[in-house]
Order: sequence, then structure tokens, then C-alpha cells
Amino acid sequence: MRLVNRSLLLLSVVVLNSCNAQKEKEVVSLKDSYKNDFHIGTALSADQIEEKNAAEDSLIEREFNAITAENIMKSMFIHPSKDKYDFALTDKFIAYGEKNKMFIHGHTLIWHSQLAPWMQKIKDSTEMKAFMKDHITTIVSKYKGRIDSWDVVNEALNEDGTLRKSIFLDKLGEQYLVDAFKLAAAADPKVDLYYNDYNNEEPAKRAGNIVLIKKIKAGGGKIDGVGIQAHWKLGYPSLEEIEKSILEYSALGIKVAFTELDISVLPNPKDFSGADVNQKFEGDPKMNPYPKTLPDSVQVKLAERYASIFKLFLKHKDKISRVTFWGVHDGQSWLNDWPIKGRTNYPLLFDRDLKPKKAYDSVIQLKEIKQ
Repeated sequence: MRLVNRSLLLLSVVVLNSCNAQKEKEVVSLKDSYKNDFHIGTALSADQIEEKNAAEDSLIEREFNAITAENIMKSMFIHPSKDKYDFALTDKFIAYGEKNKMFIHGHTLIWHSQLAPWMQKIKDSTEMKAFMKDHITTIVSKYKGRIDSWDVVNEALNEDGTLRKSIFLDKLGEQYLVDAFKLAAAADPKVDLYYNDYNNEEPAKRAGNIVLIKKIKAGGGKIDGVGIQAHWKLGYPSLEEIEKSILEYSALGIKVAFTELDISVLPNPKDFSGADVNQKFEGDPKMNPYPKTLPDSVQVKLAERYASIFKLFLKHKDKISRVTFWGVHDGQSWLNDWPIKGRTNYPLLFDRDLKPKKAYDSVIQLKEIKQ
């Protein structure tokens, strides 16, 4: 009997150790933690789309279930000359998302920035209408049924909520906004269509954005959601304004997505505002206080900021369709070169060695506490 009992005891220990080992192998990830709440996405660079770094590829597949192309679908790349489209990298981007069963977001159809040079030479309304129809119809039709949502128009507003001066507004007036959404819907009636902008969680710009959405709807345009880019700081904007934005946009009967989330930990020049890529400032050592590593005290602040933001997102998860980070890891972030070139920023959840930061842990722990 003693021999049998000892054998049973040993067997129990083996089974217990096996179960513990299995639990240790179970990898916690962002996409799995938030799978019942909203999509968790990231922006992919050209190299990531082409899977040039195995470690980055493994991280992307493990952590994210939605993707946006960081640059390659913008006009200057996808439509470099009037009679030429270049779909090579976009085809790979779509294939990457399909292979990994990800939500695929198209970014972006109409934007005043990163236009091909030939587009900037469009002379009149007739030529502009022809361009918009060809550009939107060709691209959206090509990926009909394969792209889940589109940024139809990007950054059409000033900080005060008025319409930004652009070649589109100049040639067509504000009707271009309605026409863009009509053309996209005609090309793919089932795809979700978004208006995307930065700082549109701030009162004046939010009010202008609401007016814009109502005008698109009144003009017969199909608009399914608003994208809040969420290029934020450690102390700005306030959670109150973010929450007001979620509620006020949702009240229009549309989805809310946070489309380009990152949190800068660096100081910025006095005259700096918004997220206009055309803003550039001279370098200054004071503007780059953490060139080697981020102090633990700031890591903690970043983690607390991310936790408070995601806690708010979870509160309103019924209104939020997607939260996408603008980049996979700190080394990839556009904030290292903007608005001052050559700085070292730390705005994302993974560091330059692809290791999760305290901020990552804080976002994951929110779900562990709730469970």
C-alpha cells in the first residue's frame, strides 16, 4: 500500500508540475486580453509588411488583431503618376492581414499631405472631380470585400473646427467631403467608412468635426465612424475631454476608433501644437532629455497614463470599434523624428528591444483585475 501511495503521490506531483508548466507557456497578449472589447491594432512599416524582421513579425502576430499601413497606401506611394498605380506593397499588406486573420484598415484615400507631385498640379474642379472618382473608385474597388474599413478623408479640419485650406477645398469647396464618402460607398457598399483627424477630442475641433459629420450625412454620404488619432502627451488631453468625445461622437450613431495612439514623454517647442507632419523645429538638447534610456520614474508615469486611458476605453467599450497604436515599438515611432529630428522618444508599449514595458503591463493588468 505504501508503494502504491508513494506512486500516486509522485504521479500527482508530475501532473501538477505539468499543469503549471502549461500555464507558464500560455502567453498573455493584448489581442487576447481585449478580444471581447475592441480590436487592438498597430501600424506597419514597409519592412514589417515584407516580414524582414522575424522577431518583429512574431510580436505583431502575437499581440495585435488589426493592422493599418503606416505610409504605403498614401497617395504619393499608391498613385505616383496620373496613369499609374503601384499596388505591390498594398497587396502584401492585405495578404499579411488575411494570413493572420486580422482586421484590415485602409489609410488613407483623401489627404492634403503626402500627395504625389502631379496631384498638386490639378488645375480646376473638372480635373479634380475626375481625379477623385478615379482614385477612390480604383483603390476601393480593387480591395472590395478584403479591407474592413477605410479612412476616406484625413485631417480636413483646422484646430478651431473650420475647414482646412487644401487643394481639395480650393477646387471643389466643401462638397468634396460628401463626394469622397459617396464614391467610397459606391465602390464598396459594405465597408466601414471613417473620417480621421488629430486633436478632434478637443472642444473646438470636436464641434467642427460633429458639424462635418452631420453635413456628410445630410448630403447623402455614408459615414460609419470617426477616427481620433490620439497622438497624446503624459498630461494632455484630459480624460474628461476624451470621454466627452466618445459620448458626443457616439450620439451621432457612428463608431469611435482610436486610430494612431502613442504618448510622447518628451517636452515640445513653445509654438508646437497638433500633429501636422509639416511642422518642423530646430533641435535642442533640452528637448531630448532621455537620449539613452527612460528613467524609471517616467516609465511609471507612462504606465499610469496608459492605464487611465484604457480604463476609460473599457468603460465605453460598447462605443469603441478599434484601438490602434501608431507603430509596434519605440524604435519605429515617427515621434523620434517629429517635430524635432533625431530625438529619442518612448511612446509605445514595447521598447527598442521589443520587450514589453511597464506601460504594457499596466494595460494587461486592467483585464486581469476585471477577470
